[in-house]
Amino acid sequence: MDSVKPRRRHALAVPLGLALTASLAVLPGASTALAQDARPAADGEKLSYVVNTATDSATVDRVEREVEDVGGTVVTSWEEIGVVIAHSTDPGFGKTMRAVDGVDSAGATRTAPLSAAATTDVGKPQYVKDPERLAAELAKNEQRLAPGARKKAAPDEPLESLQWNIPAIKADRAHAIDDGRRGVTVAVVDTGVDDTHPDLRKNFAPTQSANCVGGEPDTSWGAWRPYAEGGHYHGTHVAGIIAAPRNDVGIAGVAPGVKVSSIKVAEQGSSLFYTEAVVCAFMFAAEQGVEVTNNSYYTDPWLYNCPDHEDQAAILEAVGRAAEYAEGEGVLNVASAGNSAQDLAADELVDATSPDDSTPVERTIDPSECLDLPAQLPGVVTVSATGDQSLKSYYSNYGDGVVDVAAPGGDRYQVPEGDGKNGRVLSTMPDGDYAFLQGTSMAAPHVAGVAALVKSEHRRATPQEIQWRLKARADNPGCPEGPYDPDGDGEVNAECTGNAKINSFYGYGVVDALDAVRK
Repeated sequence: MDSVKPRRRHALAVPLGLALTASLAVLPGASTALAQDARPAADGEKLSYVVNTATDSATVDRVEREVEDVGGTVVTSWEEIGVVIAHSTDPGFGKTMRAVDGVDSAGATRTAPLSAAATTDVGKPQYVKDPERLAAELAKNEQRLAPGARKKAAPDEPLESLQWNIPAIKADRAHAIDDGRRGVTVAVVDTGVDDTHPDLRKNFAPTQSANCVGGEPDTSWGAWRPYAEGGHYHGTHVAGIIAAPRNDVGIAGVAPGVKVSSIKVAEQGSSLFYTEAVVCAFMFAAEQGVEVTNNSYYTDPWLYNCPDHEDQAAILEAVGRAAEYAEGEGVLNVASAGNSAQDLAADELVDATSPDDSTPVERTIDPSECLDLPAQLPGVVTVSATGDQSLKSYYSNYGDGVVDVAAPGGDRYQVPEGDGKNGRVLSTMPDGDYAFLQGTSMAAPHVAGVAALVKSEHRRATPQEIQWRLKARADNPGCPEGPYDPDGDGEVNAECTGNAKINSFYGYGVVDALDAVRK
């Protein structure tokens, strides 16, 4: 396809109608590239692998030949970063490839065929029923603000009075300066986006959208949309927070004038975000001139990837190379900190959820070495979540030196005053719906939206300069006075460390859209 740089090569795709072995799940729009001479092992299931090499053509070519010589299949090669995506049914494939000259690391990106679902938000959606009637009822009583509370402009959108999160970061006031320009695009790397939603279609960018499941971008029309079954609403909710336009319909996004695209990376049936899809997403975003990516997920199947585990080391290297490449091409990557209520700067953490595509095994890890991807990668803006009271959300991960900034993610314990108010974040859902959700998944798109506003106002700003402005202009509430006990059960849930300028709960502070776009 025209948008793909010639340095990337891929195998000949098998027609979708071809019968495949039962160990390979065939997904709508997913790559099914299989070499005709592949020799599947009798005692193994087909898995996907990343093989990381030097970036010169000669090395990549030689490694590709080695993959095929040992019965594997090359799905695609990202020569720019020296990452080869391969399939094999040989359980010893990773070990074999690690012994090949020129291979830096190699490993499986999964532990079993799809079998488990991963969720990236906290709790079930609370849908808004009959939004027009609800908005009319709420309009009868203007929101009462306590003395000293932040001021907000009169809402223009029918459901904007329910969006406590927009004035919380002064986005409504920032729109008077710049509500975003259509030359700026935020890519939602997620479960897909329903671009037919009346509150999204105006700002959607189909030419910068794709389905990256399997590791090869599928840009056919609609491939970026959520699967019809399985509750894949997550990406659509994220997209509305970023860029729902001011069009007298529903809600307003943080950056209602920018464009939003969809890079689908969640596999059908499981909602798992595997390495090959994540690598593809960062590379595709860079190729398509996207300015910001939003990453409200962690890379499955490992909550944390440890360098002393051979498969996880390969995952760390592949995703790290892709994110670094995208940043070098002018892309600012924003990621959620996670919903485990863990201190990512602690001496050690217990991970009892990995791998999430087979049987989890409890393990103790060092979070300075074992990383949550992509949130803990260098250059990525890591976002913790807050509620209506600008207090860290009870579920949000945190960490001194790990969290960069904070943003509204919602919190059922922090509920705004007023009838019909909700402590969670309202946004778009597939099929024209709206719903409240909470999670660091909701916090990250607020920051991505503010970053898009900054890029709109400061067109020459680099990813590093945008990140600096987000931090320098943030409002830090400082560590809470007294014990942090969000659920009121008398037990301290977390300890905030640091000072009023930078601390473990909020990093440099809650993003401030108004100050961020000011000269």
